[in-house]
Amino acid sequence: MATREELTRAEVPAPGRLAVGQVRGVHGLRGVVRVEVLTDDPTRFEPGSPMHLEDAEQTLTVAWVQDDGPGLLVRFEEIASREMADALRERYLEVPHPGQTLPDGEYYWHELMEVPVLTEEGETLGTVVDIFRAGGGEILVVRGGRRGEILVPTVKAVVRELSPRSGRIVVDREALGLETEPAVPRPRGRRTTRALKRADALPGAGSGSAVASDATPAMEDERATS
Repeated sequence: MATREELTRAEVPAPGRLAVGQVRGVHGLRGVVRVEVLTDDPTRFEPGSPMHLEDAEQTLTVAWVQDDGPGLLVRFEEIASREMADALRERYLEVPHPGQTLPDGEYYWHELMEVPVLTEEGETLGTVVDIFRAGGGEILVVRGGRRGEILVPTVKAVVRELSPRSGRIVVDREALGLETEPAVPRPRGRRTTRALKRADALPGAGSGSAVASDATPAMEDERATS
């Protein structure tokens, strides 16, 4: 099974759709799946809610849902066995785009993918390859620069400018705890519990302080809450 590092949200949802979840595993023998939630709208997974499977026109209807730690256990009316559920692994669950215009400074997650990240001094740290939640806030996973993988919490103390449509995200190097000269990057590997703890320890992670109106990434590919 692919690791989180091998899967990115660079693949933009189908035109007119938003990704609201990703199937991460199977639970039991009756087609229940474990879903990583990519939305802050709880109504997306209410029983009876329809959604589409990534890259397909097939409609899935939520029949039953239960909290499962950070994610959800979900059973769809159309999925009746473990074998059918296995085919959904690592696939995104999408809903029609609401067509609403986001407030200034708010963006959808997929708009942040592959955007270059720079320090205020002009050093390119890499590009955004993934986004996840930790401690109640969003964390940008940045790779491609000399420093290796960097986790960037989206808080005022760290993100100085968030302008994905202009092709840049500017961060405060010192706030990230980065030295003036980059260290030799470590080999890339699977994200572990240690990495998630490191994300929680980053400046502002879990503080509830969202990056202000000029720098707020959006959930769900749905809007962020502030």
